[in-house]
Amino acid sequence: MNAPPAIVVADNPDQRRYEVRVDGEVAGFAQYRVGPGQITFTHTEVDDRFEGQGLGSKLVAFALDDVRKRGLTVIPLCPFVRAYIQRHPESADVENGGAAPTD
Repeated sequence: MNAPPAIVVADNPDQRRYEVRVDGEVAGFAQYRVGPGQITFTHTEVDDRFEGQGLGSKLVAFALDDVRKRGLTVIPLCPFVRAYIQRHPESADVENGGAAPTD
């Protein structure tokens, strides 16, 4: 019996992207730009070989949780990130202009 693949999601600040790795191989990423108090997600991509495994959703969920911990708001220019936030209202608190409190 084969062990399930090891899935790891982490920020790679040198590349300005969050990455999802499967057994050590980059399977997908969400690129971003950081500005004062905010992070702009510009592009999300999952390699075709890993499509249909929910890796994009795991990637974005991790990224949004990390952004929340860092006290930043999100500008979702990337359609995948925008759609994820719309499908998961509990994530709207981090969206710039969403339910996040303002100063």
